[in-house]
Amino acid sequence: MTVKGAISRWWSFLLEVRRELDKISWPSRKEVMMTTVVVFVLAVVAALFFSIVDTASYNIVHFIIGR
Repeated sequence: MTVKGAISRWWSFLLEVRRELDKISWPSRKEVMMTTVVVFVLAVVAALFFSIVDTASYNIVHFIIGR
């Protein structure tokens, strides 16, 4: 393969990448912020839930084995 052919293939590839990027529907800033808030809230809720279940399980096991 010649250098000219390699450069031509790379340039063609980059143009295809650019065309594909133009097809992407990017979220708005507001959508990103709302989604981020939802993720953080759900993470806190999950952490609280598993903390409660873990503490309850610990207490139940210790009650059963008598320690």
